[in-house]
Amino acid sequence: MAEKGKSEGYVFFNKQRKRWNAQYSEYNPQTGKIKKKTKSFKTEEMARKYLDTIMYQKENPLFIEHNGIPLYEIMKSNLKLKLDTNQISSTQFGRVTQTLKRLEKVPVCSKNIDAITSLEIQEYLNTLKNLSNSSINKIYQQFNQAFKVAINKGYLMKNPMQDVIKPKSNKEDKVVRAFTVEEQQEFTNYLLTHNSKYKNVFLLQMYMGLRVGEALALTTSDIDLKNRRIHIHRTLTTDENNAVIMGNKTKTYSGNRILPIPDFLYEHILEQMQIAENQYYNEEKLLFKPINKRYVKKENVNTELKRILKKYFNITDISTHSLRHSYGTRCIESGMAPVVVQKLMGHKDISVTLNTYTTVYDKFKEQEIDKVNRYYLNENLIENNIKRLKGNDYER
Repeated sequence: MAEKGKSEGYVFFNKQRKRWNAQYSEYNPQTGKIKKKTKSFKTEEMARKYLDTIMYQKENPLFIEHNGIPLYEIMKSNLKLKLDTNQISSTQFGRVTQTLKRLEKVPVCSKNIDAITSLEIQEYLNTLKNLSNSSINKIYQQFNQAFKVAINKGYLMKNPMQDVIKPKSNKEDKVVRAFTVEEQQEFTNYLLTHNSKYKNVFLLQMYMGLRVGEALALTTSDIDLKNRRIHIHRTLTTDENNAVIMGNKTKTYSGNRILPIPDFLYEHILEQMQIAENQYYNEEKLLFKPINKRYVKKENVNTELKRILKKYFNITDISTHSLRHSYGTRCIESGMAPVVVQKLMGHKDISVTLNTYTTVYDKFKEQEIDKVNRYYLNENLIENNIKRLKGNDYER
């Protein structure tokens, strides 16, 4: 039976075919005509979900007028549009999908967009204060984007997010720390004297600043032994189903870079290339290829690092990202200019470098000021100024 009063879109059961049908009226604004369309499904739930999605995606004015648009549907449709137009990668799509799964069961997100008040949004966001600031930001961003879409499409006259304040987390933000020089020396010595399967991944991160996904994506063709260079142009990532895939680019466009190989790393990279060349079922010639799978999971590398550090060094607050952070820290400690650090690390712009290493720069700020003071003294600038001031006092 069709649902009466829902001629613009409804779900019914076809007894002959034993299937649930979703039928809707598609309006053509150019011709002013309405055409009925039908699609069948195994279950009623599948048919209803399809009907809601297709009616919103087509912006059917009859459906919108009679049924409204749930906030969650706008969030979901906006995310798909971004993926289809290459505004986000499949990895980003997968991450945001996880956020939307959390929001799918939130009462305010199932309400129609025009029935939601600022107070309801604020009350929900205030319940998130025990999450990290990062998680709060992701959820807040989805609300913001959805209501902007609603305003742009004319579904709303006023944006309720204008009166909403993003709450701060009760938790302190996690700070990625780098190895101290002594810790890095000890861990390096361990790697050079023990047979760790990810030894060369760790070394590439600590002494060339690679992201773990960049290291795991390297192939023998990315290594220029003659000129001692490595071309970083891809990264292992995940698709919308959280499966590991080879990305066709680095995390940011600036991540595409060519890095010089440090002398002491040369033999270890050569060793890894020989392993790859002689490995069975490694058509891609990946430097780091697991035996029974196509790609190494980044999580497995991180787990192995944490196991080693806890067991042999009693260190529990270092991750694979900390290894890359250690490289950046050593660069700054050596006096390298921030813009050079930015290029080596593959940061999008200089502000990322400065913000990431604020603590390190602060640590060496006084040393740099001392250099200026010594320069003043060497050039007799301070002494001459003192004499001049004394002379003025004498004249008065």
